[in-house]
Amino acid sequence: MTRPLILLCNDDGIGSPGLRAAVEAVSGLGELLVVAPKTQQTAAGRSLVGPDHAVLEPVSYRISGRKIRAYQVECSPAMLVDLAFAILFTDRKPSLVVSGINYGENAGAAVTASGTVGAALEAASLGVPSLATSRQVEIKHHLRYGRLDWSAAKHFTRIFAKKLLGRRFPEGVDVFNLNVPASAKKSTPWRLTRVSRQSYFAFEIAKPTLSSKLGDGRVKVRLGHDFLEKDSDIHALLHDHVVSVSPLTSDLTSRVDAGKLSAWLSNGARSRQPGLQ
Repeated sequence: MTRPLILLCNDDGIGSPGLRAAVEAVSGLGELLVVAPKTQQTAAGRSLVGPDHAVLEPVSYRISGRKIRAYQVECSPAMLVDLAFAILFTDRKPSLVVSGINYGENAGAAVTASGTVGAALEAASLGVPSLATSRQVEIKHHLRYGRLDWSAAKHFTRIFAKKLLGRRFPEGVDVFNLNVPASAKKSTPWRLTRVSRQSYFAFEIAKPTLSSKLGDGRVKVRLGHDFLEKDSDIHALLHDHVVSVSPLTSDLTSRVDAGKLSAWLSNGARSRQPGLQ
């Protein structure tokens, strides 16, 4: 039997220790192929951008002395997924795509900005089960590699890669988004969570004026703890310090009651339907 093919990608770049941790995590589960951005692509979301001259560039990649087939591309994470599928997977699709392990948690409504999640969603749109995996870190590590203990993140990435490999996802689930707390150990429990409606990360400028520049801003964690959903990914990470596993759907359709929504639209501003204020 043909060994399952696993594509590993990320948004932190080909040199990321988090990507190496992901490769180590799934080693032995199948045939591995790495395709990663040539440069840092954090917060690229699901954008499909890159210069016209971008190509798949073979790179030397070894894990524990074993050579892994690997490429780097000068484009966004989702774009490199499309390029890889168009060139490398014309005859055989991967059995699983693992995106990460990301420097920094991808939780809350801001997951749509994540290049890690964007790559996983793009792969899912091409019909391949996908896992986005991230490790909680200090914000200062988001754009530069820091020395971290990856053991817990590797442990849970392997657990969920094994659970997902070769299986058809339940209807309505396109990606599993895995977030591992910085304090996690291999014995830390995991919990099925929903994506919080809070954005989690916020962009702020200390003293904004019309002449303020983009570079004057800073990304901070900003939360309304009194309104934080107890079943959410953010609550699991920050309050309970457990591993969060959120099923994501790519269609972004609100699961609102269609009858109430139709009445609300028909009545215009006069409508005060419950749940549609």
